Amino acid sequence: MSAHNTLWLTIAVPLAGAVLIAMLGRRPNPREAVTLVTSGALFALVVRLWFALQAGERPSVVLVETLPGLPLAFNLEPLGLLFASVASLLWIVTSIYAIGYMRAHHEKHQTRFYCAFAIALASTMGVAFAANMFTLFVCYEVLTLSTYPLVTHSGTQEARRAGRIYLGLLLGTSIGLQLLAIVWTWTLTGTLDFRHGGILAGTASPATIGVLYALYVFGIGKAALMPFHRWLPAAMVAPTPVSALLHAVAVVKAGVFTILKVSVFVFGLDLLAGNSVTDWLLYVAGATILIASLVAMRQDNLKARLAYSTISQLGYVVLGALLANSLGILGSTLHIAMHAFGKITLFFCAGAILVATRKTEISQMHGLGHAMPITMTAFLIGSLSIIGLPPTGGMWSKWYLALGTVDAGQFVLLAVLMVSSLLNIAYLLPIPVRAFLQKPERGKIKGIQEAPLPCLAAILFTSFGCVALFFYPDPLYRLAQLLVTR
Repeated sequence: MSAHNTLWLTIAVPLAGAVLIAMLGRRPNPREAVTLVTSGALFALVVRLWFALQAGERPSVVLVETLPGLPLAFNLEPLGLLFASVASLLWIVTSIYAIGYMRAHHEKHQTRFYCAFAIALASTMGVAFAANMFTLFVCYEVLTLSTYPLVTHSGTQEARRAGRIYLGLLLGTSIGLQLLAIVWTWTLTGTLDFRHGGILAGTASPATIGVLYALYVFGIGKAALMPFHRWLPAAMVAPTPVSALLHAVAVVKAGVFTILKVSVFVFGLDLLAGNSVTDWLLYVAGATILIASLVAMRQDNLKARLAYSTISQLGYVVLGALLANSLGILGSTLHIAMHAFGKITLFFCAGAILVATRKTEISQMHGLGHAMPITMTAFLIGSLSIIGLPPTGGMWSKWYLALGTVDAGQFVLLAVLMVSSLLNIAYLLPIPVRAFLQKPERGKIKGIQEAPLPCLAAILFTSFGCVALFFYPDPLYRLAQLLVTR
C-alpha cells in the first residue's frame, strides 16, 4: 500500500469502525471486536507511515477544495506522526481497558460510547495530519463535538452541567479567539498552509504578531491554559476510559499539539524568539503550572487531583513552545508522549480502584496496596513518570524543557519547573505511600481484589511503557529532532 493511500485511511478506518460499531449495537462481543480490530488497524497504518517518513516520503492528500486556497488536506510530518503514534497505540490499550471497565461497572449506552470514541480518534488523526490551519480547525471542532456525548455519558444532571461547561469553554475559545486568529492570519498572508519556519515573517509589526499569538494560545482551549481550564476538571464526571481519552489519548494532547504546530509552522521559531511582546505568555504558562499543582494538592477526590495535575503538565508543553528554541520544542514534543503514558496509567489505576472498591477519595485508600498490589505499584510508576524521576520516560522531557529555559536565559522559569516537580511529589507520592505503608482500617479491604483482567492488562502495558521510554526514547527523540533541525 502506498503512503498516499495509507495517509487518508488513517481518517477513514476509524470512521468505518464507528459505522460498524453502530450496526452491531445489540451484539456486544462483535461490537467490541470491531473496536479492537479498528484500533489495531489504525496503529498498523500509522506504523506504515513511520517507515514512509524514515524513507524520506512526505505524502499529502487533498480531500476537497472548499474555497480557493482553503483545501481540506492532510500531509505527513514528524510532529504529527509522533502525536498520531501515541494516540493510535493508546487507543488499543484504552479499548481493552474500556471493555473490562464498562462491563464490570455495568455502564449503559455502550454502543454510543464506542462509536463516539471511534469518531474522536478519526478527528484526532485529522488534527495530527492536517496540512493547513483550516483543516486542523475543522478536525479540532469535530473532536470537541464527538467527545461531548462521552463527557455526558451517564446522563445525570451533574454530567449535563459538565457537558455545558465543556462545550461552552471549548467552542467559546475556538470560535471567539482561535477562529479570529485564523482569519487574521489569512488576511496577513493569503494562506493557511503549514510551512517549516512559518508563514508570518515580515507580514506585521511585533505588537501585531504578539496579539495574534496570544489569540492562538488562549483560543486553543484544549490546552487548558488558565483561565480557560475549568472544562477539564468538570469533565471528570465521565467514565474513567473517557478521562483517559481526554487526558492522554486525544483531547488535551490535541490542544498542546496545536500550540506546537502553530508555533513552528505558522509563526516560526525565529519570529517568536525575536518578539519580546510574547514574553508575558511564558509567565502565564508558568503560573498555570504552579497554581494547578497547588490546587491539586487540596483535592481529596482522586480523579479531581489527577485533572489538576494534567492542567499543570500541559503547561509544560505550552511553556516549551513559548520558549521558541530547539531545546524547548524538543522537551515539549517529548512531553506529549511521556505525559500520555504516565497520566493514562494513573487514570487507569483510578478506574480500577473504583471498579474493585467503589472508592473515589484518597482518604479512603489506607492499606489498599495490600489488596491491589499490581494497581498501586503501577500507580507509583505512573507517578514517578509525571514527577520526572528515573527510571521513567518523564525524566527526558523535563530534562530538555529545563535545558530550554537555561538556553533562553529564563532562570525564573527553570525555578518554576523545579518547584513544580517538588509539588508533583507532594500530591502524587502520598497516594501509594498511604496504600502500601499505612495499615488498612479493620474490615475495610476485606474481599477487595484486583480489577478485571482487561483493566489489569492495560495498566501493566502503560506502566511498562513509562519505564521503557526511559531506556528507549530514541525513536521519539529522532522524530522530535526532525522538527527542529530542518
